Amino acid sequence: MIAHRATLDVSRALVHHLARLLRNERRLRGTPTGSRALSPFRQAVLVLRWFRGEHDIPKLGRDHRVSRATAYRYLHEGIDILAAQAPDLHEALDRAHTEGLAYVILDGTLIPIDRCAEQTTSVKGEPIDTWYSGKAHQHAGNLQALSAPGGLPLWIAEVEPGSVHDLTAARAQVLGALYAAVARGLPTLADSGYDGAGIGIHTPIRQPEGNQILSPDNRTYNRLLRALRCIGERGFALPKGRWRTLQHITVSPSRIGAIARAALVLTHFEHSYLPAIR
Repeated sequence: MIAHRATLDVSRALVHHLARLLRNERRLRGTPTGSRALSPFRQAVLVLRWFRGEHDIPKLGRDHRVSRATAYRYLHEGIDILAAQAPDLHEALDRAHTEGLAYVILDGTLIPIDRCAEQTTSVKGEPIDTWYSGKAHQHAGNLQALSAPGGLPLWIAEVEPGSVHDLTAARAQVLGALYAAVARGLPTLADSGYDGAGIGIHTPIRQPEGNQILSPDNRTYNRLLRALRCIGERGFALPKGRWRTLQHITVSPSRIGAIARAALVLTHFEHSYLPAIR
């Protein structure tokens, strides 16, 4: 065995922030001081190592001198505590309106997962694999999110199975609140996957059938819409690139929503976008 040191590339301030949340949770539960195998600070390090892409949880447990079961328990505890700090949909839209954002951007992404054999019935009445995305040809979870014009993610929805279309997921998760937001002067921009989403959801104008071409006005509209969306659509790239665990989920796919909201909180902290601790 050769021992070596490694550097966790997150700020000490972020570790202390998560440790403070963990410490507060222990106090609420009435956990006696010193009764846990890891201090809040060391537990925070374990959780952040996992978010940075160290998926081998038994190895994380060995590194921190706790059992595999304890490592899993500490990890999911950290995920839940972070996810609880994420803004809900109405909080995110209220803040966007208060800050005077010209618009928000609605986008969806697929988070790859390990194969998950769960059957459901399609709209055509045929049996299909719930978590299999025919569009991406892989098992995945569908996440919907809202981003600011500059690309900072503002809100992330609960996960839907990969077989669910973006528009269907948006109808279940977010469109009702977006209709209310546009009435207050906050429209939404989206790609063609949300065509037909409704009033206030601006999507590209589709190419006419029969080899016809769009009018100059419609082509200009599409170019302007793409130019406004392009920066904001990095809203998923920001947390997925930084918190590499989102690039492939190996735990239960039902946990994807909580994991993504926890990553959103970490992203907001690093971009100084967090409200006061609740």
